[in-house]
Amino acid sequence: MGMSVVRRGAVLPLLISVVCGALLARMAFRDGRVLLPMAVVMAAAVVPMLLARRRMRLMFLSGDVNRVLGAWRRSIEQVMYPETMAPLMVATAYASYGWTEAARTALGRAKKGAAWDAAIEQRLFVEALLDTFEGDAGAALAKTEVLTALPMPRAGFFARRRVAKVRTGLAAMVRAFQHIARQGDLAALREAADVSPLVHWPMTYAAAIIAVDEGRARDAESLVDAAPEWPNESVFRSFDGELRARLPAS
Repeated sequence: MGMSVVRRGAVLPLLISVVCGALLARMAFRDGRVLLPMAVVMAAAVVPMLLARRRMRLMFLSGDVNRVLGAWRRSIEQVMYPETMAPLMVATAYASYGWTEAARTALGRAKKGAAWDAAIEQRLFVEALLDTFEGDAGAALAKTEVLTALPMPRAGFFARRRVAKVRTGLAAMVRAFQHIARQGDLAALREAADVSPLVHWPMTYAAAIIAVDEGRARDAESLVDAAPEWPNESVFRSFDGELRARLPAS
C-alpha cells in the first residue's frame, strides 16, 4: 500500500537503539569508562533519525499536499512502473488531503496493465477515500469490504500490522461519514492515523463526526482545533465548516 512507504524504515531507529543499548550495557559492565563515549555514539546515530521522523510527521499533519508531493518528488521519479505508480502516488496524496478533483485526474493518468492490477490495495484505498468524500456511500463500503478481504502482503510483521490497521481504520472512517459507526471504530481511527500520518486528517474528521453523533461536542472540538486552514480545492474546507457549525457556541 502506498501509505506504507510513508513509514518505511520507521522501525530502524528502534532497532538501532536496542542493538546499541545492548552493546553499551555489555561494554559498560566490563569497563565503565566506555559508558560516556558509547552514549555519545548512540545518540549521534539515533537522534538525527528520530528528528527526521518527527519532521516528516509534522509535514503530513500540516495539511500541505504540495509540500508532501515535493518531499515525495524523488520517490515518484524513481518508482518502478512510473506510468502507473507515479500517478497513483500523486492520487494517494491528493485524496488523503481531500483534493478529490486532483486525485481523480491523477488516477485517470495511471496506465492500466499489470502494475495497475498489482496495485489493487492502493487503488481501493484511494477510491474508497474519494467515494466517501464525494458522498457515494455504497461504493465506498463495497471497496472497503473488498480491501479487507484481500490477502495480506508478503512482508514483515510490522508492515503487515500497518496494512491491517490502515484497512481497519479506512472501514471505520467510511462508516463514520455515513453516521453508522460501530463499537471500536474510534480506536481503529486513532491507530490508523498513528501508523500512517498521511491519513491523519481523514481519520481525525471521522473521529470528530463520531464524537458529535454521540453528543461529545467538546471531544469533537478538540479533535479539529489543530486543523489547518484548508484551501478551496480540499473538501475538508467544507467538512470543517459543517462540523464546527454543529458544535455548540462556546
